[in-house]
Amino acid sequence: MPRTLDTDVALRADDLSLARSGVRVIDGITFTLPAGRTLIVQGATGAGKTSLVSLLAGHPDDGLTVVGGDARVHGISARRPGRARREWTFHTGYLPQGAGAALPSRLTVQDVIAEPITSRDRKVNTRALAVRVATLLDEMELPLGTAPKYPYELSAGMRQRVALARALVLEPRLFVADDLYANLDLEVRAAARASITRRRDGRGMASLIVTNDADAPRDLDADVLVLHAGHAVGLGHGDQAVQWTPDGTPERRISTG
Repeated sequence: MPRTLDTDVALRADDLSLARSGVRVIDGITFTLPAGRTLIVQGATGAGKTSLVSLLAGHPDDGLTVVGGDARVHGISARRPGRARREWTFHTGYLPQGAGAALPSRLTVQDVIAEPITSRDRKVNTRALAVRVATLLDEMELPLGTAPKYPYELSAGMRQRVALARALVLEPRLFVADDLYANLDLEVRAAARASITRRRDGRGMASLIVTNDADAPRDLDADVLVLHAGHAVGLGHGDQAVQWTPDGTPERRISTG
């Protein structure tokens, strides 16, 4: 029987612990991200942010495993996804750290953005797909003439926007971004935010975003989870909810329950 997705809760972590090569990198984290909401993950380098979001996006780092608790993404267990992993990743748009720099150089921008669709459906309507790609390029404030170019012909900021368009091309239920604003100037950041909020308000897309940008919680009307050495040390809403110092410890502790 087809799996019934959880459409009310995008993801739920319940005492989730992760390890790499026997060393815990996330220890006992619990939170819920409902559909149509945004959660920003903050913390110092080495706090475990990338490990956490890569696992929840369905693309865990090499050697990363669930060693305690569980997380359910679209209702699918992260501990034992089995064949459901394909469905999990289909409904999750992922912008990994360094995504712009990692775009496949042998593909044009058109093909890079379209690849999540063409890899699943070889009989796709090419005209309709070209229109979708053009719409995303316009949304990311990229010229339509970008489509036939190759990633190495673009600036770092343009490549980041291409990677963002690729992550959104399937209109995901959950969008996961690690370092969303990498290489983006302030004006282009506004376009990226608009893309996220438009899908959140219009389609109920949930977002899990790693960024230490101080304005992001207010701009995205987001909850904030602060990590330190793999532990959740703060959870709250908006830019006033949680404050943290450069060493990762919170200035004002907030209940994580």
